[in-house]
Amino acid sequence: MTDYELHEPDFSGTTEAEWDAPQKEDFDTDDLSEIADHFLLSASGFPPEKFTDLKLPVVDPDGNLNKRALQTAKSGGHGVGAIDDIDEETREDVEDLVDELAAENFEDADFDEE
Repeated sequence: MTDYELHEPDFSGTTEAEWDAPQKEDFDTDDLSEIADHFLLSASGFPPEKFTDLKLPVVDPDGNLNKRALQTAKSGGHGVGAIDDIDEETREDVEDLVDELAAENFEDADFDEE
């Protein structure tokens, strides 16, 4: 089982725009410590050793926390439930952080009902 590290992402705004998970080339930097601020999890800590260690992006390359990305991270086919080698405690911590970020930044963002 991978020992994922969870952290709260950095963002400068919010959006509810359509969401596609960003690729490394979508960022204006190669600095993995800056890119990591857009993700919730890393398999190798923060900053990560490589881009592919990062899981669950929720902030777009422009620095906006994305409501749809939060929903995907919690319950989508590419979300925390799709990560096979994550322990139950970390999974629950991810879900709690997603709920917290959604509640603090988006009105009526209750992903349990969607």
